[in-house]
Amino acid sequence: MNDQIELKNMGLKATFPRLKILDIFRKAETRHHSAEDIYRALIAEDVDIGLATVYRVLTQFEQAGILLRSQFDGGKAVFELNDGDHHDHLICTNCGRVVEFSDDEIEKRQVRVAKDNGFILESHHMMLYGMCPQCAKQKKV
Repeated sequence: MNDQIELKNMGLKATFPRLKILDIFRKAETRHHSAEDIYRALIAEDVDIGLATVYRVLTQFEQAGILLRSQFDGGKAVFELNDGDHHDHLICTNCGRVVEFSDDEIEKRQVRVAKDNGFILESHHMMLYGMCPQCAKQKKV
């Protein structure tokens, strides 16, 4: 689907900043980006969009369901495109690397835990923190 149509379907005007920021997410080699990451990418492309505008657009995209927000490494917000598939995250406490994973057994267990405690599970975010294989090898853990 074309980005202009997608934005319009989400109730957002297809402004240059919105289209450019969405384009950066679509072209990026990694999935998770902070507002500062997006701002640096815009500067690298010699695009004059301010940091305040980046924050505003990311918030609008999150509210529209285009992006998902996560809090990694001490509360720093990062965003990723919402592709509709649920996944969880492994985060390296040394280098900050993020690995996405899905596990049906974990998903079933979380629903069961919620039910056992009288909750109707609406959503969840699982983040597991540890050292990635490369950092563990360097530190000889």
